[in-house]
Amino acid sequence: MAHATRVTRPRLTAVTPVAEFSLSVSFADGSGGTVSLKESIFNSPGLAPLRDPAAFSGAVLGEYGWEAEWLEFDIQIGADTLLADMLEQNSQTPADRFTVWRIRNGLSLAAASHELGVTVRTVSAYGSGARPIPRTVELACIGWEEEQRRKG
Repeated sequence: MAHATRVTRPRLTAVTPVAEFSLSVSFADGSGGTVSLKESIFNSPGLAPLRDPAAFSGAVLGEYGWEAEWLEFDIQIGADTLLADMLEQNSQTPADRFTVWRIRNGLSLAAASHELGVTVRTVSAYGSGARPIPRTVELACIGWEEEQRRKG
């Protein structure tokens, strides 16, 4: 009997506003870094209140770590979004980009392996950088995402 593999949701342990509409974030798995929200803030009408640096500096860690939030404006940005944006902004390798693709699309290792027609072990090796990602797989990821967008 096949079991569905769930994607482990990232959980924040710390959120600190820093310069230029960025947050320093730490995650429960020990990872962390800086994520810029400037583009999102200035391109999303729902985030318009955060365009004021003083308002942006009011970011706090959500009660259970699932989001960064600005209580005064009832604005939340999920930990999964912050992780994907942080990885994407700082990705230096194909493995980083592959991991961003999985997170952005909510795919567990098992789900990604099913969608790409490769083993779970192979997907894990792609994400860790232990195995190079063939150009055909990179293109398959792009095509899969486009197919999902069209269905959506």
